[in-house]
Amino acid sequence: MSEDVRAGERAAFLQGAGWGDAAVTAFPGDASTRRYFRASKGSERAILMDAPAAAETPLAPDNASPQERHALGYNAVARLAGNNVAAFAGIAQALIERGFSAPRILAANMEQGLLLIEDLGEGLYARAIPAGAHEGKLYASAVDTLAAIYRSSFAPVFEAQGQSWRVHDYDQTALLAETGLYLDWYLPRFAVRPSDDLRAEWEGVWQAAFASLEAHAPGLALRDYHAENLLWLPDREVEGRTGLLDFQDALFAHPAYDLVSLIEDARRDVSPDLAEPLKDRFFKAAKLNDRASFDAAYAVLGAQRNAKILGIFVRLAERDGKARYLDLIPRVKAHFDRDLAHPALRDVAALVRKAMPEGAR
Repeated sequence: MSEDVRAGERAAFLQGAGWGDAAVTAFPGDASTRRYFRASKGSERAILMDAPAAAETPLAPDNASPQERHALGYNAVARLAGNNVAAFAGIAQALIERGFSAPRILAANMEQGLLLIEDLGEGLYARAIPAGAHEGKLYASAVDTLAAIYRSSFAPVFEAQGQSWRVHDYDQTALLAETGLYLDWYLPRFAVRPSDDLRAEWEGVWQAAFASLEAHAPGLALRDYHAENLLWLPDREVEGRTGLLDFQDALFAHPAYDLVSLIEDARRDVSPDLAEPLKDRFFKAAKLNDRASFDAAYAVLGAQRNAKILGIFVRLAERDGKARYLDLIPRVKAHFDRDLAHPALRDVAALVRKAMPEGAR
């Protein structure tokens, strides 16, 4: 679809929603194929989400086997929602019903992939903290919100705007596919071409490490929980003070997953003296037990997530021409190395050392 045609669809959608006379400005693009615009008319503001379904690979049917998911492509194997706006709308509605600050849906054209959503303001963590907001206070709020989400009950089918979306478990098929991005994209930057034997060994050591995830019951993981997707809303009730964005890929996962995403941020350095207190705060607020198992799972999920991100950032640079993501790799690599130091990842760490050229470790 041409940009002119899509712009016409956006304009018609806004007209039908009563926002036809709004001034519309685009937000800078990110790593996804979705686009966002701010619509303003007088003192009112809203966000237009433009998520054309054709821009993504197919999604997985609910009952798809691992083999079928692999055949469909990365979105299916990793259980991503892609640009299916039913996922965003349904999860947003469920979060709002439980007192969390997700954007309200103001208007929707589900078939065209267009949503007009509540504008939660300018208090993005990634901007508010450098501007002087208290980092510890904001991150404590984010952790409290995470713990409250974990303590909440969610049915697997989320409904809104006349459509439904099923949230699945973050299974080994998805976890392994994501770690595979490290082999597919990151290692080749160092002139390493992973052999079939290396790939088989890679899957084996990760499968063994994932045994650490079985000690705690899963909860809803928003899956991209970090400072670029959180907003500070100090006038709201306690569990609503952290506004939530970019949660359409949510899955049911180990409770440490979003905590890792928050603390081991790929885009900003969280103060080192906050990491352990935040983990302590979450562990207590989520009412968990077995701290040793939790710490092992935290390290495993941190390593898994950072292996994925290393691969994704190289892919964004080399395939999509977004070279700025290479600047973030040293931070992610430092997170990855720190996670690999945990005993639960001994075999993964050994294989990384074996696969990576000595000068690049």
